[in-house]
Amino acid sequence: MFLRFVVAEIDEDSEREAGVFQAIHKLRKAGALSEFEEQQDELIGRWFDQNLPEPTRFTAAKPPFHSKKNRAISWFKDTALEHIDRVRILVAILQDHGVSVQMLKTDRVGYVVYEDEYQIVAEPFAGEQY
Repeated sequence: MFLRFVVAEIDEDSEREAGVFQAIHKLRKAGALSEFEEQQDELIGRWFDQNLPEPTRFTAAKPPFHSKKNRAISWFKDTALEHIDRVRILVAILQDHGVSVQMLKTDRVGYVVYEDEYQIVAEPFAGEQY
């Protein structure tokens, strides 16, 4: 099972719901977060930098990748419990600011373009609704 936390805003690259990292960044950029919330975001961001490999691909297209739209989206594996716990902190911050967050679950992520111990990145199958 794979999990994804999304908000009701469409990401222009993937053309799917934006994730919580994008949403929290948008609030922070707008100056909407308190000092404590900014500190939480920084701590969680540093933890993810150290504990989640950065995906090497976001498209199923063949090289050169720079000319292709990144349509793939990231999902947590349901075994990535520490990662999911930290995302839930960001979810709580978003919800405190009136941002609705939905947790999506699926076994069908699409065409896998990257995978590691904690996450999978895939281009959704055509017409797939999560």
